[in-house]
Amino acid sequence: MNSVVRAVVSAIAGVATFYFVLWVPFSLILPHGRLGWVSALGSMVCAFAVARYVWRHSAAVSQGLVRSVVFGAVVIGGVGFSAGFFGPIVFAPEANKGPLLGIFVTGPLGVLAGAVGGGIYWFVRRSRT
Repeated sequence: MNSVVRAVVSAIAGVATFYFVLWVPFSLILPHGRLGWVSALGSMVCAFAVARYVWRHSAAVSQGLVRSVVFGAVVIGGVGFSAGFFGPIVFAPEANKGPLLGIFVTGPLGVLAGAVGGGIYWFVRRSRT
């Protein structure tokens, strides 16, 4: 895969992971207004780990089934989450519950679609060789 495409895909997956981890687990666990640096640091660590995973595994030529499924789930789930989270913020800023679309609908559906797509990609690629 081209380095520019790998960088863009890694960045999208990292940003999506950062905001997902910041909003879902940490906003539910930590009290509001206290220890904000902990949630930011934890989200950054998770985002870096996912971006690094996507960067390293997007260069691999031969992938197994599990790697294809996980990679597809991370990439398409990140894109789906980003579109559902940032889309309502950009296009309907008056909708205060707009970003919940990315958290509860497009993110999980993107993960499922990416996992299925990664599995199909692996089967098609395996049958060609």
